[in-house]
Amino acid sequence: MSKERCPAALVTGAGRGIGRGIAVELAAAGYSVAINFRANAEAATVTARLCEEAASGNGALFPLVQADISDPEERTRLLSTVKAELGDLDALVNNAGIAPRVRADILTASEESFVELMSVNLQGPYFLTQSVARSWVSDAAPSVLPSGRKILFVTSISADTASLNRGDYCISKAGLSMAVQLFAWRLAEHGIPVFEVRPGIVKTDMTAAVEQRYERLISEGLVPQKRWGTPEDVGRAVRHLLSDGFLFSTGSVIYSDGGMHISRL
Repeated sequence: MSKERCPAALVTGAGRGIGRGIAVELAAAGYSVAINFRANAEAATVTARLCEEAASGNGALFPLVQADISDPEERTRLLSTVKAELGDLDALVNNAGIAPRVRADILTASEESFVELMSVNLQGPYFLTQSVARSWVSDAAPSVLPSGRKILFVTSISADTASLNRGDYCISKAGLSMAVQLFAWRLAEHGIPVFEVRPGIVKTDMTAAVEQRYERLISEGLVPQKRWGTPEDVGRAVRHLLSDGFLFSTGSVIYSDGGMHISRL
C-alpha cells in the first residue's frame, strides 16, 4: 500500500449492523473508511471508535458523513465531503438499506412502502455507483491499491428467496443484484471489478423484531451451519473481495448465509 495515504473506502449505512462490521474489518485491513449514516450519529460514533481501535494507529482516518443516499442532493454532498476528508476513493461498498416499516402481505402492502424501499435500497446505491464510477473512468490517476479500484454491493438472500410479507424488500434486493451485473459488465473494460455479497439471516437491529421466529427456523435446519450470521461474517467477506484475490471474478455473487441458499430435497 502507498506510503502517501491509506486506501480509502466509502461504506454506506456504516453506523451499525452489517455496515459497522464491514467498516471495522476494512479498518483492520489498513483502509481509511468514510462512515456514512442517515440519522443515528451516536451509533456512527461508536463505529468510528471501533475502527480506530482496529486500525492500531496506522494513520487511517474515519470521518462520519451524514447523508440520505436516496436524495440526489445528499448523494452529491456525500461524495464531496468524502473527497475533502479522504481524497480519492479506492473502494465503494454499497451497504445502506432498510426493511419495510410494516411487514405486510403483498395483497395489502402499501405503495408508499414500495416507493420508500426502492428509493433507499435500489435507486440510491444505483445512482451513487453511477457517480463514483463516472469519476473513476474519467480520472487517469492510479488507485493506491495495486489491484485497482473496486465496487461492492451488499444485497440479501431475499434477492432470490421470496418472503410474501416483504415483497417490496425482495424486489429491491433483486434489482440491486441486477445492478451488480450491469455495472460489472460496463466497468470491466476499465479494470474496475464489481462484486455482490449476499447475506442470509444476520443478527442486527433489522432482525431483532423477528428474532424468535428466526431462532426457531435456524434450529429446524433452515441454515446448514446452524447459527445466525454476524456483521463480522459479512465484513470478512467484503475485506477479502476488496483484496487482490478476486481479480478475474467480476460480477460474482458471494453468499454469506451459512449455506441457506443450497437447494435441497
